[in-house]
Amino acid sequence: MNYSILKYQQESGIGILTISRPDSLNSLNSLFFKELNDLIQTLQSTKNLKVLIITGEGKAFVAGADIAEMQKMKVKEGYNFSKAGQEAFSKLVNLEIPIIAAVNGFALGGGCELAMACDIRIASTEAKFGMPEVSLGLIPGYGGTQRLSRLVGLGDALYMVLTGQMIDASEALRIGLVQKVVEPNILLSQAKSIAAKIVENGPTAIKTAKKVIRKGYCIEIDRGFELESESFSKMFENNGPEGMSALLEKRKPNWN
Repeated sequence: MNYSILKYQQESGIGILTISRPDSLNSLNSLFFKELNDLIQTLQSTKNLKVLIITGEGKAFVAGADIAEMQKMKVKEGYNFSKAGQEAFSKLVNLEIPIIAAVNGFALGGGCELAMACDIRIASTEAKFGMPEVSLGLIPGYGGTQRLSRLVGLGDALYMVLTGQMIDASEALRIGLVQKVVEPNILLSQAKSIAAKIVENGPTAIKTAKKVIRKGYCIEIDRGFELESESFSKMFENNGPEGMSALLEKRKPNWN
């Protein structure tokens, strides 16, 4: 997998995707989305991949979309650029495996939207989050107007989008945008530690839990309960018997 912007490595079931365009603070352009789509397609068939971590190189996670590229766009090009981002990030959301965003620095605009497309967000104390599109006369275009309110609530979403102001990692933690804040020097190791804990668990159970939670969040609760019961019952012919036997026999489960 030789890319211009993306770097990927995998070890012990954990993949690490680094966005490497530090000269432009890892800003998102058309090439980024092309490479991301290609990588996602590859990851869908990658054996032994259990968790994916996404981070940025340098002092930014992603500092937004590439304004130099966007400045030349008209209505049709703007629509296509928005759909490219939405579709790529939706493909991330729909990956079966859990995805952890290790937010090392600026996560602005498209960078915040990328982080929101991940399942878990861990932030460095130096991370900054924001949706500054209105300061450019734009609005979020990669799913931010929809995902942000679902994560932090209507009021905080409106505040972030309408003011365009950045918030620090502690405020992001308070409103529920991130799940954990750590010192910069241990950010990646903490993300790997969380990933390793996930890897220990039943692989089919992990994929099923992610699917049920994400799908259930978008439907009425009674339908969600039925989806949960149906999926729960299927575990009894999958990971469940080995996991319960291992507990009773005081040993580690053999998921293979």
